[in-house]
Amino acid sequence: MRESSGMSPARRSGLIFAVISAICFGFSGPLAKAFIDAGMSPLQAVWIRLGGSAVVLFALTAAINPHALVVPRSRWPFVIAYSAVGFAAVQALYYATVSRLAVGVAILLEYLSPVLVVAWVRLIRRVHLARTAMVGAVLALVGLACVVEVWQGLRIDGLGLLLGLGTAASAAVYFLLSQNAGDGLHPLGSLSWGTLGATLVLLPLARPWHLPWHVLTGDLSLGARMLPAALAASWLVLIATVAAYAASVAALRRLTAAIGATVASLEVIATVLIAWGLLGETLGPAQLTGGVIVLVGALLAQRALISPVAEPARERMAVGTHEAPACARSQ
Repeated sequence: MRESSGMSPARRSGLIFAVISAICFGFSGPLAKAFIDAGMSPLQAVWIRLGGSAVVLFALTAAINPHALVVPRSRWPFVIAYSAVGFAAVQALYYATVSRLAVGVAILLEYLSPVLVVAWVRLIRRVHLARTAMVGAVLALVGLACVVEVWQGLRIDGLGLLLGLGTAASAAVYFLLSQNAGDGLHPLGSLSWGTLGATLVLLPLARPWHLPWHVLTGDLSLGARMLPAALAASWLVLIATVAAYAASVAALRRLTAAIGATVASLEVIATVLIAWGLLGETLGPAQLTGGVIVLVGALLAQRALISPVAEPARERMAVGTHEAPACARSQ
């Protein structure tokens, strides 16, 4: 019997999982910024998040489905790229951006990745794309100009801007390298190996042996509030990473790529609101307007890159802050 709303139970649950995922991911930037302000370097904050998540994900996957951890030899190149680019590079650059810019600006910069993919596909590969892709790219660039307030001579940190664009570029590179490369891998297995691989990649850079571990034993300043740092770190690992990815995987299995990518954009809104609630960070009227334009442009560009045939999202890659084949986001 058809649902009166016209929406299947699978799609409804998929939308719920997607919203939960976006909200959970929204805590990543604000919590990381709090740890960075407390004395950790961006790389150390990333390393704690990835290392803790790898331990939890491996334990959960081993308990739920040990076979998911088996990786065919032919898929190891993808797993390595997924670890180095999708997790290590994207997250390290994102956290470095967060250390210099408002969290809301950092996440908006990352959302330029679909525009960079459009530019590569059209200019380098010379593939004809729908007009909406070009319209989306132009809109995103106009929105970016508003976010950085170019008419006032770039009112944001120049290095932070470059790091944010580097985050977008890394996400775009990962998309281009890994389309369909995750076939034959279980999502939980990919996530487990991805976080572990990234933890190892960042080990010599993060140098955890010099990490200020005392920060985790005290209280963390979140705006006007104080929170036990151990609780904040647990939330960063369990909610902003493990639960976020798990919900995203569940959503991708129930939604088409186009719908999943669109709903995933709620992460930007969630991040801005959480940064405002926890850290007191706000964006000016021009920046908020520019953020909306960036988001609309990125979504148009993103949807133009997805096949018009509605495929299960687990079989395609939806570019975005973080969508990946069979494994959800990289952020």
